[in-house]
Amino acid sequence: MNKAELVSSIAEKSNLTKKDAESALNAFMKTVEETLAGGDKVQLVGFGTFEVRERKAREGRNPRNPEEIIKIAASKAPVFKAGKALKETVNK
Repeated sequence: MNKAELVSSIAEKSNLTKKDAESALNAFMKTVEETLAGGDKVQLVGFGTFEVRERKAREGRNPRNPEEIIKIAASKAPVFKAGKALKETVNK
């Protein structure tokens, strides 16, 4: 499902226009982005949690030249952890 299909589905299920559904989806995504960038997490009970995890600096190998060892810098990665209800629904 792409964004346009998601907007159509939201509009259909919530009796909103596609324009309003897209606006609501964009507001949700922007809010999650801003919250994660601020160092907080977004927890939706039953659905899941969006959070940021720290990745330590490490050494790796260059795929084009396996003998070459490269340094991979520390970074932050956004992650989603599915909630219990979502896992149960998917596994039915």
